[in-house]
Amino acid sequence: MQRRQFIKSSCNICLLAGSGFLLSELGACGPAYQVVKTEIINNQVQIPVAGFTQSGLQFVRPKGWLYDIAVMKKNDDTYEAILLQCTHQSNQLIPAGNGYTCSLHGSQFNKEGVVTKGPASHPLKKYPVAIDHENLIINLNQS
Repeated sequence: MQRRQFIKSSCNICLLAGSGFLLSELGACGPAYQVVKTEIINNQVQIPVAGFTQSGLQFVRPKGWLYDIAVMKKNDDTYEAILLQCTHQSNQLIPAGNGYTCSLHGSQFNKEGVVTKGPASHPLKKYPVAIDHENLIINLNQS
């Protein structure tokens, strides 16, 4: 094997190995959370309480909505539902650290929906949550 072929082959092997590593890392960049997709019936959505056994936080995407709802199990075994729509310019919020961030202008909210960094100045919209047997009922009429 000539030196030129050896270097070319070695470079190709390194590129393939590096590409495989980068692709696996990019896969990890996706959301580390699951979104429960559900129908809206009588201005309510239902999700199973059993989904909170592994995590105290779930994300719900009502059919036809542009924004997710974060549903959090609190320490007193009650639940809170928060619309992940930035109150500054209506951008979808993303989970970040111990709260939510707007990728449009950088507003930040804590996990209770309170503004921790502007330009947003209003807290996130909350929905009442009730437990009905093995399901949580989120009432989308009220806030």
